[in-house]
Amino acid sequence: MEPRSLDGMAAFIRRTCSPSRAHNEPSALPEEDGAGEPLGEVRASPAAELLRPAAGIDEAAAEGGREADWRLAEQARGDGQPQEATVVGWNRGGLLVHWRSLQGFLPASQLQRMIRYSTDDERDAAFAGRVGEMLRLRIIEVDRGRKRLVFSERALQWGPDNGQCLWQDLQPGQVRRGRVRNLCDFGAFVDLGGIDGLIHISELSWRHVRHPSDVLEIGQDVEAFVMSVEPERKRVALSLKKLTEDPWCCIEQRYHVGETIEGIVTNVLNFGAFVRVEEGVEGLIHISEFGDGNIAHPRDAVSEGERLAVRIIGIDAASRRLALSLRRG
Repeated sequence: MEPRSLDGMAAFIRRTCSPSRAHNEPSALPEEDGAGEPLGEVRASPAAELLRPAAGIDEAAAEGGREADWRLAEQARGDGQPQEATVVGWNRGGLLVHWRSLQGFLPASQLQRMIRYSTDDERDAAFAGRVGEMLRLRIIEVDRGRKRLVFSERALQWGPDNGQCLWQDLQPGQVRRGRVRNLCDFGAFVDLGGIDGLIHISELSWRHVRHPSDVLEIGQDVEAFVMSVEPERKRVALSLKKLTEDPWCCIEQRYHVGETIEGIVTNVLNFGAFVRVEEGVEGLIHISEFGDGNIAHPRDAVSEGERLAVRIIGIDAASRRLALSLRRG
């Protein structure tokens, strides 16, 4: 960021945050995002140093002010009144904001407009561009003991009690309709009407998924199975694959050892090749089962996308393993 823009940001924060409202508490960031992934390093703007207490301010008075602000935060969470907070930093999970004398967190999933990016550098540039902004937000979580103060911009569309009603209505075992808001390496975030749920990448399909974008698109409407609901941690775990039957169920009734079937090569590694025989079911041709001749690497014999006739030499439904062979029976 250029010095000129940084100076402008500093002036903006001076105007919006008086010394009496400066904070020196540890970050109120959650330690992980909604997926249980570590949030990583906090990136604070140099201008955020202006928010720290000036020398000579009575610490007891400052602590009293913070205690009063925690009580105000509890009240604001209860009545749902919009609050104004200034963006002063970020990490990979969202934005760090300054509210009164406290530091809070605005998860990326709670932004009104989802920030889209394909690399960490693009994400950092997008988040850095928000530093200095004054945002209208609602407080959705207050935990004084853990110094957690969590905000939402999306919650402004709720009525005073809508957020709580949504949490009360959500139950494990339900099927909910929502819209895909964001895709990341570990899964997809789905808007359930004011609350985001996560479909972990392992719950997108019974087959192996390399990236959520192979299955879903941002803006796509989907139905998802609710696996778990944790209102106190603001987490909802969703699944797509649990809406369909596990293809490994009764697999021993559909296939038999010694049978020859067709499949498509999905991955070739140094120890063998994986072959998809139906949606959600892949078997392994070990390198020792490639035929009578010796090969240095499975790629010398097969390639991804190739259709093969393979013989089943082992089925282990409990371990979800299917052993295949290219050798003649």
